[in-house]
Amino acid sequence: MKSPFLITKEEILKFYKPVNPLTHKGLQGHAVLIAGSYGKIGAAVLASKSCIKSGCGLVTAFTSKCGYQILQISIPEVMVVTDENPNFITNIHLPLIPNAIGLGPGIGKELGTQKALFEFLRTNKVPLVLDADALNILSENKAWLELVPENTILTPHPKELERLIGKWDSESQKFQKTVAFSEHYKVIIVMKGAPTYIISPARIYQNTTGNAALATAGSGDVLTGIITSLLAQDYEPVQAAQLSVFLHGLTADIALPQMGYQSFIATDIIENLGKAFLILDN
Repeated sequence: MKSPFLITKEEILKFYKPVNPLTHKGLQGHAVLIAGSYGKIGAAVLASKSCIKSGCGLVTAFTSKCGYQILQISIPEVMVVTDENPNFITNIHLPLIPNAIGLGPGIGKELGTQKALFEFLRTNKVPLVLDADALNILSENKAWLELVPENTILTPHPKELERLIGKWDSESQKFQKTVAFSEHYKVIIVMKGAPTYIISPARIYQNTTGNAALATAGSGDVLTGIITSLLAQDYEPVQAAQLSVFLHGLTADIALPQMGYQSFIATDIIENLGKAFLILDN
């Protein structure tokens, strides 16, 4: 394996875009998060909240009907559109064309949801982040991977990665298989772990922020929201992925001295995003 390119503050600042003092919400991007199902609406809440907390001007959550009140009450800043089905997503119909879409957190693998994902992939032209159950559905329907647009960002944890690329015998084989997958489908893979790597067809990046506090439920949903937000704000996909994993890890580094490893939860990532951005702005 070629030695990875390190994602450091110096590298991030080469492409980081401070907010224009004269901007308005219409210029800051509109992101859509397609997430949640009965019992997993929290995934939609975490992804949508982290998305708006990462500088996106407008965020719309698309979820099953049972998530409507939960989302409206827990994040008043986010707009909500629902599926007709009460418990899971069966038909992705968006009343707008957003700048980026994040799809997968907590959607489950119901047959109706699988069909909805297939129909969505057949017609979607918007920059895309695929996570969680979207990846699990694709790993069971590998032919559908051909429908995934170039430069889509996939964010698997180790088990989701294994379902996509097959088992590996060593770290080097894991990287070989992930690189081959990235090249074949022309996608960017955020290989979540300690440390997190980003695999693009052109090169491999290694994140330098973060610690064991991030090993907590919902951490990945938050990351999906951040990546979708930055994509909607017009970052190149590989830059959106780099900046997102850097910020995501940085929140845990900022919080650790006060919180310790055990009591840091996914909401704390969102709470510390402002401090992480300030480190880049200063």
